[in-house]
Amino acid sequence: MKATNDFLMITKEIKIYTISLFLLFCSFSKTDAQENLAKKLQTYVQEFNSNDNEAVINQIPNKGAYEWMVANIPLLDCPDKAIEQTYYFRWWSYRKHIKSSPEGTLVTEFIEPVKHAGKYNSISCALGHHLYEGRWLKNNTFLKEYIDFWLYHADKGQSKPRFHQFSSWLPDALLAYYKVSPDEQYLKERLSDLDLDFKQWEKERKGENALFWQYDVQDGMEESVSGGRKVHNMRPSINSYMYGNAVAIATIAKLVENSSLEKKYSAYAKSLRTLILDSLWDKEDQFFKTKLENGTLHHTREAIGYIPWYFQLPPDKAQYGKAWLQLPDTAGFNAPWGTTTAERREPTFRTRGTGHSCEWDGAIWPFTSSQTIRGMANYLNTYKHNKGIDAADLYEQIHKYAKSHVMNGKPYIGEYQDEKTGEWLKGDNPRSKFYNHSTFADVIIQDLIGVKPQIGNRLEIKPLIPKDQWAYFSLTQLTYHGKDVALYWDATGKQYQKGKGFTVYVDGKKAFQQKELKNCQVNLN
Repeated sequence: MKATNDFLMITKEIKIYTISLFLLFCSFSKTDAQENLAKKLQTYVQEFNSNDNEAVINQIPNKGAYEWMVANIPLLDCPDKAIEQTYYFRWWSYRKHIKSSPEGTLVTEFIEPVKHAGKYNSISCALGHHLYEGRWLKNNTFLKEYIDFWLYHADKGQSKPRFHQFSSWLPDALLAYYKVSPDEQYLKERLSDLDLDFKQWEKERKGENALFWQYDVQDGMEESVSGGRKVHNMRPSINSYMYGNAVAIATIAKLVENSSLEKKYSAYAKSLRTLILDSLWDKEDQFFKTKLENGTLHHTREAIGYIPWYFQLPPDKAQYGKAWLQLPDTAGFNAPWGTTTAERREPTFRTRGTGHSCEWDGAIWPFTSSQTIRGMANYLNTYKHNKGIDAADLYEQIHKYAKSHVMNGKPYIGEYQDEKTGEWLKGDNPRSKFYNHSTFADVIIQDLIGVKPQIGNRLEIKPLIPKDQWAYFSLTQLTYHGKDVALYWDATGKQYQKGKGFTVYVDGKKAFQQKELKNCQVNLN
């Protein structure tokens, strides 16, 4: 009997010891994986730093780039090295634009001062992009200062309006930020000012037909095929922005229990949507187009015709989905280096480039590329009648977008490119270098990997990585609703030693696992 008890005790001790060794191994494996990612990041940062003369230093200098990035950004590991390198390069570049000012922290568009900027080199054109990108940072509270700068300080002491110098989708981007880092009190305190600002846009840019008009230059898209610096055209861009803003304000009003504003903006969004569908959709060419001052639609398809899908404005009907057939078409928007800003069959394509003066008549602009990719991802994820294109088409767009970030063999982001050669059409102009006028990390996180921020305590993931494209990837140190989220896809189970399939960890604990890389929801409670 004693021998039996001794045997059982020894067996129990062996089990405990074995479990302890396993847990220790897991701990070391996790640490090793984190250390490997940190080393990879350090290697990238060293390369980026070595290529930079650091002519302008804002809040975070190059010497502090690694420490800031390893503490703040979600870490990506994937087999597509063009995407991976560009992902880290864009975070490294974004960091260069975070700037302190007497009126709060800003995010600049140009790294060098430019004449058309407001105070502290501020420009509102890419404000929406800055918020969508920056919301994924662990320490992103500075974005509230940035938002408040535009709402309360940007126009003070200025000879002309600065906030409305360019079209904006601030309310929509603010709601997107909230979905990652909820702060209901902040939304509640800004709601009345968002309402006032929307009214100001109506006063300044609403035409007799109730659509919004805009000069192409104040859409940030000067020298366009359909526009002009002095013509009041009803463009799909600004009208989509204002629709998205109305939807966002209605959503915010509902969150903070302001029923009157919720009803007002819900009705407004519905009405504006109807106007856009009735007035800007060309039934013959099956595309959203610019309506000219004389009331006719311009004959050319432009990439701004995809912006309605950025805000999920078009109905889920096959007729609207046919617009996306122009994206992979080489006579449409498909060029060797990315998505052109006007269809390539247009007779005046790329004819306005006298002196490289910022032409949007065909050349590739990252601003547009990131908007089009977002619209395309929304179309694939939420529309049932999404025939004609698929995840492989999206991946091609993202991969080309990633590979376009190069000059002389080194990582680079500028203003705009030749669609055939990839030449940056401003050259290595100091004002154009590190041009912060688009998103990339947000494209990878929300569109490709498919992290869809939500109102409510849940995590929704809708990956659009084509089947068998990646055998593995990880996205770790993702801060979402105040929690630390880590995503692992491992087709064999050997890359990360966490089992086969797709695994989600929340605050270090396994929260979800499935065999396939497909849509899923994770409860964060």
